[in-house]
Parts: sequence; structure tokens; C-alpha cells
Amino acid sequence: MEKKNRAQFIDMLKGLALLVMIEVHVVNAFINSEMRGEWWFSYLNFINGLVAPAFTFSSGMVFVLSLQKGIDELRKFGSKFWKKLGRLFLVFVAGYSIHMSFLSLRKLSNSKYPHMMTEFLRVDILQCIAVGLILLLLLRIIIKSDKAFYLSIFLIDLFVLAFGPIAWNTDFAQFIPLGIANYFNKMHGSLFPLFPWLAFILTGALVGKYYINAKEKIGDKKLSQQFIVYGIIMFLGSVLLLNVLLPESVVAIKPNFIFFTERLGILLALLGIFWFYINRFENYNSFILDVSRESLLVYWLHLKFLYKKFWDGKSMIDLIGKELGIIECLLITVILVTVMIWFAKFWGYLKFKYPTYTSRGVFAVVTICIIIFFVS
Repeated sequence: MEKKNRAQFIDMLKGLALLVMIEVHVVNAFINSEMRGEWWFSYLNFINGLVAPAFTFSSGMVFVLSLQKGIDELRKFGSKFWKKLGRLFLVFVAGYSIHMSFLSLRKLSNSKYPHMMTEFLRVDILQCIAVGLILLLLLRIIIKSDKAFYLSIFLIDLFVLAFGPIAWNTDFAQFIPLGIANYFNKMHGSLFPLFPWLAFILTGALVGKYYINAKEKIGDKKLSQQFIVYGIIMFLGSVLLLNVLLPESVVAIKPNFIFFTERLGILLALLGIFWFYINRFENYNSFILDVSRESLLVYWLHLKFLYKKFWDGKSMIDLIGKELGIIECLLITVILVTVMIWFAKFWGYLKFKYPTYTSRGVFAVVTICIIIFFVS
């Protein structure tokens, strides 16, 4: 018998991506050069490279599922619209705050230290997700036809994948402000520009729509089997193309379409596997789901733990440096993951118990910080 809350398998993908992301940041920050040369490090790198695709893909999928009801209220710019837009604005602001040396635009703009503004204007995964989901929200409001809405997403998706190599070889900062140019490529330090990462968000939205339609026709179980089979075929086909069939000149193109399909195949297979795993339980509940529900808090907070200069103007990364082995890195990861799980559970409890106070509190804190940023 199929259980309730079947979409939890999407939350599981997102939650696991966040937990592995903590390991990614710890390893990148602390592991020594000797360990990076070990035979197993390339495999770890590949696994770690699935984190961002999983996070962006699941965000797009969950967002589309959330748009299945209340569309008329969205188009009337009712409370549902402002709540969604407010949450996305919070994600957007949180993304910029991660790379903020000071809570002051005046200090960041100091011409003696231009690297601070350059760092601040980098596009992280949070800005990428916020822009992608705002795009989906606006398209859903403007386009009334479901068919036209998802066709538009598909065409934009194709454009992002096709135009990506051109975008990565164009210095947009010569034509537009750096803060906007950073959304197109990595030339000026952006970690997750829209090309190609927007494609994972849009594809997640398309898969979300496929899930909605297909589960009514064939059921969740068969659909999950499809995800596994199609995902494995897509992954193996991509590996074959990259390593055997395609010439080196094509493989060298960045961002590469086959890079996208290879990772998409793994994500689809994982979705199917997670559905079968969760449906082994009558009422599945896990700290992974807590992390997924509080993904913004977990992402933002663990980076602050690592990069914030708490100790005499130095961060944890400054104090430790790239001096650790894999065991020490895993130990730090376990500690940080445990702390983040506790924060996720605690914040989730507060939101459930005191929804009005928590939402108003967040609004007040963010508003005050923005005012301080512009006037100090």
C-alpha cells in the first residue's frame, strides 16, 4: 500500500544534498594537498559534485509542486504571492550576506580594498535559486495556460543549455555592471551563475510537472521505477559519450550538455530509490527531512560557522588552514552536521509553535540589517 506524504522523497534528496554540502565545504576548506593527490579523492570529488545539481534540481521540483493550488490568488497579488516573493527575497539577500565582509555598503565600497566589493557581488547558489524561482513565479502569473507555461520553461531550459558555452566565453562586465554580469559566468568569481545552473532548476520544475501527471496515470511506484531506469540509462549513456564516443574537442566544451545529462541521470535514479526507501515505512520521519525543511538556515549558518571571522579577526578556516587529513575533516563534518540538525529541529519547532512571532521576527531582523547596510 502506498503511503501518504509521497513527495517526501524529494525532500530527502534535498536534505541529503545539504548534509553532503557541509562535507564538501569542510573538505575544500581544510584538507591538505597530499590527500588531494590520493586515488580516492577524484571519486569523492565526483560525489561532491552532485550536491549543487541536487540542491537546485529539487528546489525547482518542490517549487512547482507548491504552485499547484492558489494560482488565482497569486495572479491577484494576494497574500500567497507576497509570502512566496518574501521568502524568495530572503533567499536572495541571504546569498549576498554570505560574502559580506561588513554590514555596510560604505565599507564594502572602499576603493583601497576593491576585493571586498568583488567578493560581495559574487553569485552563490542561493542567488541562483532565488532568481530561478522568481522566474518560475512570474511565468506562472503571466501565463495562464498550463501547456504554454511548461513549454516556456522547456524552451528557456534549452536556451540556457545551448547558450551556456557562449556565455562562459563572454566578458559581460564590459557591457553591463559587474553585479549583473556575474549572473552569466564565472569570469569574475561567481560560483553558481545562471549558466548552466538555472537549467537544473528549470528541469526540476519540468520533472515536477511530469510527476504530477504521471502519478495519476501509472501510480507512484511505477513512476519511481521509471525514474530509476531512465536515470541509469541517461547516466551510462552520458558516461559512454564523454569517455568513448565524443571527440576531445566536444568534451572540452564548458559548460557541457553531457555534464548536465550525466548528473540529471543520477538525480532521477536517486529520486526513485528514495521513494522506495521511504515507502518501506508507515510514517517516515527523519532528521534529513528537518534539514530539508530548514534548508536556508542550514546552508547559511554552516557557512557562517566556517567563514565568519569570530576569533580576533580570523575565521575557523584562517585558524586551521589546509592542514588536515580526511579523518579530521570527517570529524569536523560530523560535529557541524550535528549542530546544524539541532538548529534545524529547534527552528522548525519554533516556527510550528510560534508561527506569527517567528515570521515577524525574521522580517524585523532582515529589515533592520538592510537599513544598517545602506546607512552605516
